[in-house]
Amino acid sequence: MSQAWADIGVFGVGVMGSALARNLRSKGHKVVVYDVNTELKDKLVGEHGEEGGLSAASDVEDFVGQLTGPKRILVMVAAGKPVDLVLEALAPHLSAEDVVIDGGNSYPRDTERRAGFAADKGFGFVGMGVSGGEEGALKGPAMMPGGSNLDAVLPLLESIAAQSEFGPCVGWCGHRGAGHFVKMVHNGIEYAEMQALAEVVDLLRFGMGYTPAQARDLMRTWNDGRLASFLLEITAEIVAVKDPQGDRPLVDSILDVAGQKGTGRWTVVDAVSDGVAVPSLAAAVDARVLSSRKPLRIQLGAASGMDEHPVVEGVTADDLEQALFATRVLNFAQGFDLIGTVSTARGYETDLKEVARIWTNGCILRAKMLKDFMAAFERGEATEHLLQDGWFMEQTLKALPALRKVVAACVAAGRPVPVMAAGLGYVESLLRGRGTAQVIQAQRDWFGAHTYRRLEDWETPVHSLWASMDQLED
Repeated sequence: MSQAWADIGVFGVGVMGSALARNLRSKGHKVVVYDVNTELKDKLVGEHGEEGGLSAASDVEDFVGQLTGPKRILVMVAAGKPVDLVLEALAPHLSAEDVVIDGGNSYPRDTERRAGFAADKGFGFVGMGVSGGEEGALKGPAMMPGGSNLDAVLPLLESIAAQSEFGPCVGWCGHRGAGHFVKMVHNGIEYAEMQALAEVVDLLRFGMGYTPAQARDLMRTWNDGRLASFLLEITAEIVAVKDPQGDRPLVDSILDVAGQKGTGRWTVVDAVSDGVAVPSLAAAVDARVLSSRKPLRIQLGAASGMDEHPVVEGVTADDLEQALFATRVLNFAQGFDLIGTVSTARGYETDLKEVARIWTNGCILRAKMLKDFMAAFERGEATEHLLQDGWFMEQTLKALPALRKVVAACVAAGRPVPVMAAGLGYVESLLRGRGTAQVIQAQRDWFGAHTYRRLEDWETPVHSLWASMDQLED
């Protein structure tokens, strides 16, 4: 019979699990770990368990038996079937006051199902997104938990979370799958932010003639102002790092094929499913997909004669800063719109101000602008969309001419800027009280008798026999 002594157990000690276990131990918590890979758990304890308080279990029963009540278990295994197998193995050993936290990048709909499984088996379950990578996990990540029995684990989580001026970067994100949903959308916005910065770097260097050092210095200056963010900070440095194998930037030696683990795609799929427009996030996913078609791009570039770096005329550094500001506002606005809409539809009760607060440090999206998002949600004007907030509307309108100018110049030159262009189309559509869908409704009614509604009566469906109706004449 195992003796109960540990405050928390970590099931799965790969890169993230081992870093979080070390973080927990460094904050004074007693930690027992388990992994089906004996080598991983023995290596962790051998390197970091010498002072006590960190030990490995021999099997699942031994693992759970070493936990004091209420039993708190952090599961850090690969998303998908492995999570289900772990929950099934743990369930017979748990009771109502015990809590299992899935800290991996699980798909939110899977988390919804697992929350139901846990409820049926009689134990608490938290689906929690973790952002910050290995270094964040070790030194202080941002964590987005959702689910039940959070009070039993929140003090532990607060102790290892990143800290900002707004407190520990962890907080309840809502019921059932809300935590993983918020983390998924975080990653969708992250895709858009990364692609926008890639577009800026490409435009500066090859469209506007900046040297790598000049591009770095300009972005460093931007990072001292309203655009300050972790991603801008590292991008500024990346652009001028010298290739150790040659006298050119290291980034120019990297194959232009972007990887992805699926969270960006999930974000777009869920947005489409729930009827929320996220064109900038979708454009970023599409850009990664197109990057993977490298052989085809080489072939078509050579055949078309367009595989070159066209100069962009008439764009200044100030134009680009303002365009990037507007793009960032729109990237986040789309993400917050998706979180808010889905929260309402699924009954998550997610607090958008709390989401913005959690993201103020520790996560990849940490940025100065998050304080402004918090303030907007505090004011309460943005009941449906961020641009309902007077301050954000004013700032976006000020930056919009520059975004138009940059996108127009790139289009004229034949230089792709998919995220900036998608953001422009998005906001221009939102700012028009009357758009183009009336033509689509007429088309649908003509070929499918799907009906339409007249401006003077939004409720009553109307069908017309279009082919037999009179035509206007000049």
